[in-house]
Amino acid sequence: MIVELISTGTELLLGQIINTNVAFLAKQLNSLGFNVLFQSVVGDNRDRMGQVINTAISRADIIITSGGLGPTQGDITKEITARMLNRSLILHEPSLEKIKTYFSHRQINMPENNKRQAMIPEGALVIDNERGTAPGIICEYDNKVIINLPGPPHELEWMFSHSIAPYLVKKFGIQGVIVSKVLHVSGIGESSLEEEIKEFIVAQDNPTIALLVKKGEIQVRLTAKAAGQEQAIALISKLEERIRQRVGQYIFAVDDETMESVVGELLKKKKLSIAIAESCTGGLVSSRVTDIAGSSDYLIGSIVCYSNQIKVDEVGVPFQIITDYGAVSEETAKAMAIGIRNKFKADIGVGITGIAGPGGATDTKPVGLVYVAIDGVNDLDCVKYNFSGERTNIKYRTSQAALDIIRRYTLTIGGSNIER
Repeated sequence: MIVELISTGTELLLGQIINTNVAFLAKQLNSLGFNVLFQSVVGDNRDRMGQVINTAISRADIIITSGGLGPTQGDITKEITARMLNRSLILHEPSLEKIKTYFSHRQINMPENNKRQAMIPEGALVIDNERGTAPGIICEYDNKVIINLPGPPHELEWMFSHSIAPYLVKKFGIQGVIVSKVLHVSGIGESSLEEEIKEFIVAQDNPTIALLVKKGEIQVRLTAKAAGQEQAIALISKLEERIRQRVGQYIFAVDDETMESVVGELLKKKKLSIAIAESCTGGLVSSRVTDIAGSSDYLIGSIVCYSNQIKVDEVGVPFQIITDYGAVSEETAKAMAIGIRNKFKADIGVGITGIAGPGGATDTKPVGLVYVAIDGVNDLDCVKYNFSGERTNIKYRTSQAALDIIRRYTLTIGGSNIER
C-alpha cells in the first residue's frame, strides 16, 4: 500500500515550526510495512490544497493529512477533503457535545466558531480526540482512504497510536515489516565512499542503500522489507557484511551509537585512561567525551590552552617549539599530546591545535588547518586536516576527527578489536 503524507499550514512553509509529525507518522507506518513514498506540504489556501490532495489521490492508496482541523477560517482541511470527494459537511452531534464538555470542564464558554470542528464530511468515520477538541476523520473512497489528523503533535500521536494504526491493520493487514540499519562512517569522503560500494548501490533492490551526509560523518542506511523482522534483518546482514569487506575500517558505529559512546566503550573495555589538550576546539572534544555517563572511568582531565603561555606553563609544550614552528603546527600538536599525557599520567594523550577562523589565518596557514596528535603506548602520531566551513563547523569536524583518531588508536592497543 502506497501512503502519502500531507502537512498543512502556512507556518510550515515559512519555517516557523519544525514539522515533527511527518517523522513520527513515517516511522510508525514503516514499522507496519506501509510504504510512505510521498510527502507534501501545503499552505492554508483552498486551491493549492485541493491540487495537492487531488495529486495524492491519483498516486497513493492512503492519504494522511495533519493540521487544519482547528476552529478558525484558516482551518480548511476537512472542507477541501469533502470537496475533493464531492461530499457535504454535516454537523456531527456527538463531536459537538464532546467539544462542549471539553470547555465546560475547564469552566470556559465555548466560542461559537468551535462548532466548525464538529462539521464532518458525509459518510466519514469520526475519530475521538482525547487530547484536544478537533476530532479526526477517515473517509473511504474508491478503494482509497483519506485520513485527516489534527496538527498538534501530542494530539496526532495519541490519535494515530490508539485509533489509526489499529484501523489500518484491521482494514489492510500488516504489510510485512520495514527495517533499517544505519552504518556511521568517518574518515572517507562521500564520493570516495560511493565509489567503494558503487557495485552494491547500482544493484540494490531489497535491501536498499542510501548515503546521508551528516555533520562530521556519512550515514549508510540499509533498508529491507520482509514478511517478518528476522527475515528483514537477515537481508540487511548479508549486504552489511559485503559493505564491511570494502569499507569496514571507516565504520565506527551503528544505529543510535555515537562516536563518543563508541570511544568510551573502547577505552573502558581496554581499561585505558586519556587526557586531552585542546586549543581551537575550546573543550568540545572533552565535552563530547563527558556527555557519556561513566566517562570518569577513562577521562582523567583536560586543558583548554588557547594562549601560548598556557600551552607552555600548563601543558608543558617547550617554548622553543612554538617559536620555531608556531602554535598551529605538527610539532606543537605532538608536544601538546606528550605534555598532557605526562601531566595527568594518562595512558593516552591528545593534542589539538588549529585555526577555526574567521581570523588568524596566514598565506601558509589557512582557516581550517588543524593538527591532531596522539601519544601513547603505540608511539606518537599526528594527522593534518584542512577543513572548510564556518567556525562552529570546523570545530565540530575537528572534534569528530579527534575522536575517530582516538578510536582507531585504541583499537590497536592490546591487539584486540571490537566489531561494530
